[in-house]
Amino acid sequence: MTQTRLMQGLLLCLACAQHLAVAATLTVGVLGLDDDARYQPRRLEHAYPGQPTGRALDAAAVAVEESALEVEAAGHKLVVKSFMAASAAELPRALAQLKAAKVQHVLLDLPDEAMKAVLASAPASLGPSILFNIGSGADALRGSGCVANLLHTYPSEAMRSDALAQFLAARSWNQALVLYGPRAQDQLQLDAFLRSAKRYGVKVGKSTAFKLSADPRERALSNVRLLTNDKSYDVVVVIDSDGEFARGIPFNTQWPRPVLGANGLVPLAWHPQWDLNGGPQLSRRFMRAAKRPMTGQDWAAWAAVKAVVGVLTTAPKATVAEQLQMLRRGDVAVDGFKGPRLTFRGWDGQLRQPLFLAHGDGVAAAAPFEGVLHPTEVLDTLGVDEKESICRNRP
Repeated sequence: MTQTRLMQGLLLCLACAQHLAVAATLTVGVLGLDDDARYQPRRLEHAYPGQPTGRALDAAAVAVEESALEVEAAGHKLVVKSFMAASAAELPRALAQLKAAKVQHVLLDLPDEAMKAVLASAPASLGPSILFNIGSGADALRGSGCVANLLHTYPSEAMRSDALAQFLAARSWNQALVLYGPRAQDQLQLDAFLRSAKRYGVKVGKSTAFKLSADPRERALSNVRLLTNDKSYDVVVVIDSDGEFARGIPFNTQWPRPVLGANGLVPLAWHPQWDLNGGPQLSRRFMRAAKRPMTGQDWAAWAAVKAVVGVLTTAPKATVAEQLQMLRRGDVAVDGFKGPRLTFRGWDGQLRQPLFLAHGDGVAAAAPFEGVLHPTEVLDTLGVDEKESICRNRP
């Protein structure tokens, strides 16, 4: 009997070894820029809310490691590799390297302009592939500039501003003073918030531009007390894509008012103090691997890899085109450790997901909020719904 069991064990080990030997190795590529301003050391030191604090490769590696057994059971081996371009001008060379390495799943960790350049050239440069936007909230990438094989695990500006407006409506904080910055991205975020405010009944009594300047003639544009002197508002919403001005708003307003937006209470894809749905375990795994807290951009990179894992384990022999269809149809869901299982929207490729309204020490609330209704999927109350979408490039 002992010899029989020993023989069975040897045969099982041999079968496992043969299975691993024939496992197909697939590479998930992370495409980034060496000179990306978001990752300059001085900027990373500031760690402004909602901004990245390290490269996305860290989170992608965590997702690959924790998924190794289930991927191998499906007959694959998954690895992650960084593909870096020195500057935006060098991106074509990085795309050629991706193609030469036969990478068909690419995480795009790029500034908006570089992202647009890659999307314009990717079909010819990469061939059949699935691209994941893991760091840009630009609504245009989900709308007029959408691409059929581009999926978004990072939330859009429309989603983040909807979460903020839902929070204000739920608290009956209906009068908002909006302070916004001079950058083009600030204007896009302002447009998104004004849309959300109208959608959820938040009244914007006044929108005022700010400017950080050493010019004495412009000093009033950076004086927080002067900018917040009007008394007829419940909250201050600060829109600052840079983050430098916003950090000086809380507790510096003329009147005692909550601050939301780019500081104070911030809509985020992830917060390391989220303590439900397995969140602490995910945050601890990431902290051990990366030696820093997990941000929303990290979570988006992790979720993108988990989406790849999902299609590989659901349909191990599916082509890339079939994988894309499965994801866009919602046939494959991602456990994002946020509660509900998450699926991609068919109309713009955006991953549906709850968003956290968080401050430095924790999560105050999660959107969508109780009482917000939708005919089919309440997560679609965050962002652009199907009837609103202007995306026409669908697979």
